[in-house]
Amino acid sequence: MGATPEHETALPPADPSAGDKGWSRRGPWRRVLQGLLASPTAVISAALLALIVVATLLAPVYAKQVSGTDPFRSGLSAKIKIDGKPVPVMQQSTEGLGLGVTPIGPTWGPQYLLGADGQGRDVAARLLYGGQNSLLIAGASTVLCLLIAAIVGIAAGYLGGAVDGVLSNLIDMIWAFPVYLLAISLSIVMIGKSYAFGPFEISSGSLIVPILIIGLVYVPYVARPIRGRVLALNQSEFVMAARGLGIRPGRILWRHILPNVSTTLIVFAPMLMALNIVTESSLSFLSVGVQPPNASWGTILQDGQTLLYSRPMVSLAPGLAIMVTVLLLNLFGDVLRDVLDPKSARGR
Repeated sequence: MGATPEHETALPPADPSAGDKGWSRRGPWRRVLQGLLASPTAVISAALLALIVVATLLAPVYAKQVSGTDPFRSGLSAKIKIDGKPVPVMQQSTEGLGLGVTPIGPTWGPQYLLGADGQGRDVAARLLYGGQNSLLIAGASTVLCLLIAAIVGIAAGYLGGAVDGVLSNLIDMIWAFPVYLLAISLSIVMIGKSYAFGPFEISSGSLIVPILIIGLVYVPYVARPIRGRVLALNQSEFVMAARGLGIRPGRILWRHILPNVSTTLIVFAPMLMALNIVTESSLSFLSVGVQPPNASWGTILQDGQTLLYSRPMVSLAPGLAIMVTVLLLNLFGDVLRDVLDPKSARGR
């Protein structure tokens, strides 16, 4: 699991002209893009991440056109042709007394490329569909977490006083709970129920539920560094000069505070998404995350735990997918942090 984003990313304060012209006339994002393109690690990791995303998006095409299977339908009595001969997907067990059946192993062909799970479903097709949900939940919960953390952190640091006291105490209270204990507790309470908000309704098995849970539990770990960043900016020379010139607080917030805080949020994004992938997989493995008939990498891991000795690929495939995706996100995040904060790279 990646490191929890509890530290504040130190970024050099912008100069007084940052509010009106950005970091430079060339534009900050152009410099960031040039820095990323200059790093082979960033280019390779971004390309592989894009490949993973595209592969998961093509899951329906793979299931229909390549494997010709329905990954959400039981295939206990299904048969496929291997070398022109019909072979049952669920084969008679050859272990012990020979009782029961064992799913077919990897065929390395179009159908059942990675074998079948305990229900006779194509593992490769389920892996792609599960990746869709895992990446969707991780991405959406990352955006939600960053949005809430930005609002809370900026409000606490910029407004100060009673607002800071209330929000800081709330952050500390949530922080007091271990992340997974809090996530599991919320999941047990929320999953299995439907929620109606006027004309909108969230069903018990909706992916919105794990998105909300995962997005909320990591808010304190991002909001606290944002608050510290805003407090430091409040004492910076260019913000104090802007106040001395009588510039409205709203304009100071928009022109000077937000541009600096946005870089901190961007640095957190890949690391937080890696954490959210692991968190979602853990919750789904414990049956308190993604609910059937939906699939995720975590649910596929759970499906394969009883087949570890006979068909380990059922668990190995999603496990490797999680490991590779999290590793790529962390590699990309490290380069992104160095590009946005060159001092951190020199200090290592």
